[in-house]
Amino acid sequence: MIDRRLFLLSTAGLVGAPDAWLAGSGSPPPAEPVPAAGPPPPPLDLTASFDAWRVGFIDRAVAKGLPREEVTLAVAGLTLDPRVTNADGKQPELSRSMGDYLAGTVSAARISQGQAQLAQGASWMQPIAEKTGVPAEILVSVWGMESNFGKIQGDYDVIRSLATLAAEGRRRDFAEAQLMAALKIVFSGEARRDQLKGSWAGAMGQTQFTPEDYLAWAVDADGDGKRDIWGSSQDAIGSAGQFLARKAAWRRGEGWAREVVLPAQGFDYGLAEGERHPYAWWTDQGVQPADDQTWSASDAAEAAGLILPAGWSGPAFLILPNHMAIRAYNNATTYALAVGLLADRIAGRAPLVRAWPAETPIGRDDRIAAQAALVRLGFDPGTPDGVMGLRTRAAAREWQRSRGLPADGYLTYGLIQALKLQAGLSPAPTL
Repeated sequence: MIDRRLFLLSTAGLVGAPDAWLAGSGSPPPAEPVPAAGPPPPPLDLTASFDAWRVGFIDRAVAKGLPREEVTLAVAGLTLDPRVTNADGKQPELSRSMGDYLAGTVSAARISQGQAQLAQGASWMQPIAEKTGVPAEILVSVWGMESNFGKIQGDYDVIRSLATLAAEGRRRDFAEAQLMAALKIVFSGEARRDQLKGSWAGAMGQTQFTPEDYLAWAVDADGDGKRDIWGSSQDAIGSAGQFLARKAAWRRGEGWAREVVLPAQGFDYGLAEGERHPYAWWTDQGVQPADDQTWSASDAAEAAGLILPAGWSGPAFLILPNHMAIRAYNNATTYALAVGLLADRIAGRAPLVRAWPAETPIGRDDRIAAQAALVRLGFDPGTPDGVMGLRTRAAAREWQRSRGLPADGYLTYGLIQALKLQAGLSPAPTL
């Protein structure tokens, strides 16, 4: 199960706010950006802090139009959930490589299960796909990624989880907005209080909707008069299709990305995460499809961007606007690749031509040290925080260019050690 959008995967530094290099390009924007978490608040008496938050929340909810008596009753017995505070405060020590992550998410077992689900549900999935324009294999892939096809939806009390996150204060505005939406679901009778189970981050049901997205985009696909994303696979899949089609602006009849092969000599890897261009422009640079399939006219006409998720030695992709539509569901390159690649395999398409490179996991201390080394050497990765985001990758490209290395912006374990050594942050090896 994936905790969606607010609490994203930490895998190889490919997680963050919507990529600036895609802005203003005419592609559909991802979901509204989630405010970044602030620094942890000073130690407090958590019980007293929660009680104080509860009083203020009731007033804020009433100001938004919720009934005071019902809100007061709903939050009266709530207590902090220590599992949520622990999960929210975790800093992953080791980042997973893209290859390791995808081996787990796009596994043979999940591909087989997805194909079985697609075949078994064809009678109701295809009408949803035709109505929304989102291919059935994409919808099944999202379903598999989010809850293992409905099997793992999370056992957290969503209202208690959101109250805990709001009381913590780091993401208060977001958590309170979601909490108010969850209360509206209960007050309206659309779901019982005990139905609102999900992840520690407050995502619910078989396709892990936030409460606000449930109110805005959930549909009654099975026609029983309820929008039941917990118990009805049809409602869950239909709701995901509605979200991707209407909020994420999925482009009907277009793909999401294509694997490509880059020239062996003289290619500028700095084009990755740069300007987007139609397919013909990329072929002029020597970029070729990795398979023998031609591009559709609609895909070829779109402006595509190059990404190298594992650097120059791994698979390369030209991503299309529908890649960003997937990221409206979970704003991580890793997630969009997993959904897209799993969907391709569910639909019977071939696996990637180029294998993911074997990589040494990189610890958080090394990630911070790499950023500090870039600062010391005169590059600008931003404040060292261990998140290898767009700004860090741009700084890494500049450092790589200065050393005559492939400027892909991707820092392997070996490159980080060389970077630290150059900056004087680690001793030279003894002979």
